[in-house]
Amino acid sequence: MNAASPDRRTHWLKTATRDGGRVQVSTGLLLLDSVVAIGFAGGLAGAIVAVPAGIAAILPWAILAALAGAARGLFAMLSARSGAAGAEQAKVRVRARVVAGALHRDPATAITTGAFMTAVVDEVETLEGYIARFLPARKAGAVAPLLILAATAIASPIAACILIATLVPFVFAMILAGGAAADQSRRQFVALARLTSHFADRVRALPIILAFRAEERETQAIGRAAEDLAARTMRVLRVAFLSSGSLEFFAALSVALVAVYCGFNLLRLLPFPVPEQLDIGRAFFVLALAPEFYAPMRRLAAAYHDKQAAETAAERLSALPPALPAAALPTPRTLPSIAFDRVTIRYPGEDRAAVSHLSFAVPAGRVVALLGPSGSGKSSLLHLLLGLAPLSGGTVRLDDEPLAEGGSLASLAAWAGQHPLIVAGTIRDNLRLAQRHATAPEIDVVVARAGLSAMLGARAGGLGSLLDARGGGLSGGERRRIALARALLKPAPILLLDEPTAHLDAVAETALIATIKTACRGRTTLIATHSDRLAAIADHIVRLGDPA
Repeated sequence: MNAASPDRRTHWLKTATRDGGRVQVSTGLLLLDSVVAIGFAGGLAGAIVAVPAGIAAILPWAILAALAGAARGLFAMLSARSGAAGAEQAKVRVRARVVAGALHRDPATAITTGAFMTAVVDEVETLEGYIARFLPARKAGAVAPLLILAATAIASPIAACILIATLVPFVFAMILAGGAAADQSRRQFVALARLTSHFADRVRALPIILAFRAEERETQAIGRAAEDLAARTMRVLRVAFLSSGSLEFFAALSVALVAVYCGFNLLRLLPFPVPEQLDIGRAFFVLALAPEFYAPMRRLAAAYHDKQAAETAAERLSALPPALPAAALPTPRTLPSIAFDRVTIRYPGEDRAAVSHLSFAVPAGRVVALLGPSGSGKSSLLHLLLGLAPLSGGTVRLDDEPLAEGGSLASLAAWAGQHPLIVAGTIRDNLRLAQRHATAPEIDVVVARAGLSAMLGARAGGLGSLLDARGGGLSGGERRRIALARALLKPAPILLLDEPTAHLDAVAETALIATIKTACRGRTTLIATHSDRLAAIADHIVRLGDPA
């Protein structure tokens, strides 16, 4: 995945956070927290001054301090909730965009499914800290210290000058810490994304890994990647610890300088003349406000890692291909025809084409069988119609209208593949994948047409029988009948079948062929198969040559 330019990354982050209403609310609440902090300092100072006068004089100031403290807690909670709500909205928006890009991407793209999985889970999640914590802290950090400084200057201009003077090394330390953390954070995040993507792709390829007995090698590779990630994470933590320590040091030093000044001023022991003489109330007020001057910047420094993580993720997310625009399909007649004109399919990174300069037609309402050995391109032709394979040359026509680049007939087609998808749930749930709101009579019709009645009759739960994600307890023929029933349930004029009788014995194949023949009635059908017996039910057979 290519890295995005800084301008593109910044633009992407602005687009992702374009609905900044909740961020503004969160920022406003943080500013209110600083304003109330001034009231808390005033209540504390007033209570100290009123001690000699007794409880009656202390009580109003104590109430002010208590109310201000409670308000600070309330504002902090509301700010966190508002920021989190804004972040959740942004994450949902971005995840929808990434998922749309993954489902409707150009088949020629080289980005793996694992990369999309990493993006939609881990990389999008980084927006949480960026929107909920960093953006409000950055905006509040530009204004809140000025409010505290103004209140401090009213009580003691000299103390305000001390705060300003100590701000310079504090900001310099923040810049150094941020720069050091940025590089380590970026490397750690890239390592995390690489590990997640690698693991997701290996899980997807698990049958191949097991077939070639490469489990140990892949386990070691994933282990090395995990150890590299752990090492990078420790480097990030070390830098974060050192940066936090340096920031705390300068913040504590500045507060100590203000405390020393106030103490010596009260005792009249300053070694140099100053144009003010503090009383105990003003001294306590200034001393209580001094830590608040740095609190917004410390909050910003704590959230700086969220910024780095989000910017690193933005580089990767902005480089993901957008979803292809939905190609307008011509409105077919009652039953459409499909024509392949010198079609070539070549997958990215492959030296040879899966299909080369192939031409044939599927007349409206007829059955055409693609007959050939494994690897001859039969499945690729079906995948091309579903938008899952790249059209590298030639033209596909639906009713004499060319299919647009990146176009798909998926909305017009019912599909049953080599490995039928079974989801955890009831048999009824699996059938309704084709039509969510299918009625009971509609399901009963397709169950009968697909030859599932005998299988359901042998199960106590019937359509309500539970299946696990692997379809445990189903034979290969039963799986394929469920897939055919799903295809029948979808009111589509085109039927695409990919090796529907593969790996079945002769008896099961004969029974399923009869079901398929019934399913093809009233549809334009294209069947990919290596079975001569299944091809015999077709009106026309297209023989493909040797494997590509």
